[in-house]
Amino acid sequence: MTSVADLPGTIPVFPLPGALLLPRARLPLHIFEPRYLAMLDDALRTEHRLIGMVQPREGPGSNSRHLQSIGCAGRVTGFSETEDGRYMITLSGTCRFRITREVSGFTPYLKADVSWDGFDRDLGPDEEDPGFHRPPFLMLLGRFFEARGLSTDWDSLKEADDELLINSLSMLCPFEPEDKQALLEAPSLTTRRETLVTLIEFALLGGTHDETMQ
Repeated sequence: MTSVADLPGTIPVFPLPGALLLPRARLPLHIFEPRYLAMLDDALRTEHRLIGMVQPREGPGSNSRHLQSIGCAGRVTGFSETEDGRYMITLSGTCRFRITREVSGFTPYLKADVSWDGFDRDLGPDEEDPGFHRPPFLMLLGRFFEARGLSTDWDSLKEADDELLINSLSMLCPFEPEDKQALLEAPSLTTRRETLVTLIEFALLGGTHDETMQ
């Protein structure tokens, strides 16, 4: 898949709150609900093996759930089956999409017509962030991890490429679904890093009350 023209116009979509997939990143998933087992089986029968990850959102004044308009499709690049019929899979982020229409059909899972327009960069090489200053960023991240009782491999963070570092933290940090959506929709790696820093600073400010914005 070298251009958006190679991508299908209709894909299965997997609404999962807080689960963020970004282009060129990998997302492990545990699949056990019957409808999503069926979705996976069907996806594996296609040439592209794509599944669209999308954030659900609550509809105002109702109990129904709606989908965010923008998600990210991932290609199934690894899976294993447990003895009781569940799957452990890996999605490799391919390209973001915009939902144009939910498709009604006979499948137990959701499908949607999607547009890939405007996301050509997702299919290109790794992005760079020329304004990224790693030492102060890692100091801020250390404060956030300490406040949340989180741990990580700091040596790996120091050595990771800019895109891998920023995207991995965007996917893994415990932010609210609407914050994850903002990280997904960031138009560039620089914008995503700036959004990530703002979310971390806000979390520190709200978590300790004596933190100040950097």
